[in-house]
Amino acid sequence: MSGIKYKRILLKLSGEALKGQSEFGVDPVMVKKMVSKIAQVHAMGIEIAIVVGGGNFWRGQSSPEMDRTTADHMGMLATVINALALQDAFEQMNIPANVQTAIEMRQIAEPYIRRKATAHLAKGKIVIFAAGTGNPFFTTDTCAALRAAEIDADVILLGKKGVDGVYDSDPRENPNAKKYDFLTFKDVLDKELKVMDSTTASLCINTNIPIIVFGIEDPMNIVRVVRGEEIGTKLRG
Repeated sequence: MSGIKYKRILLKLSGEALKGQSEFGVDPVMVKKMVSKIAQVHAMGIEIAIVVGGGNFWRGQSSPEMDRTTADHMGMLATVINALALQDAFEQMNIPANVQTAIEMRQIAEPYIRRKATAHLAKGKIVIFAAGTGNPFFTTDTCAALRAAEIDADVILLGKKGVDGVYDSDPRENPNAKKYDFLTFKDVLDKELKVMDSTTASLCINTNIPIIVFGIEDPMNIVRVVRGEEIGTKLRG
């Protein structure tokens, strides 16, 4: 563990990061590449929990005509598909991994139980949290902040597709967008930055677990962040 900053991390992966160059779904090549880099972090002796989104299949706000609760439940199920894909990829590398779901589906995954999750982590297993918080109207970013607090994670690593940090405007639309190296969660609320929703930022103010936002297109960035390299944007309370 020498030179490693964190003992236990929560990695939030965008569902879109798993689709690779495809329009939607799971790209096995991209999943394998992602998992191989997470395996490097695991080999350092760091305890790893993962929250994965479902945007490569469905987003709760994709259909404005649909009942929001129903749409959000569909999004939760999409995260379970991604979690199972990650679990399978870890197991193919002989790395023990367990999926825990906030909505019970015992035939395919464990229900989320905090004590069981922390016991898995202490034994060196990777725990993948799926189905968000189990409640509509909450994003998977909020789930990441909540689970990180529950398992006493040292940091949240927020892997985003399409950006390499937090900007004052969308860099894909504004070539002059300014990237921030450091922000507080209050800055996120005051500046109305879109890196996370207000519920997540408010929760992070209370838990005070730092977040590092970085680009996930290059999965090696996961290793770089854990090593303490200066990439992305750091957020604190």
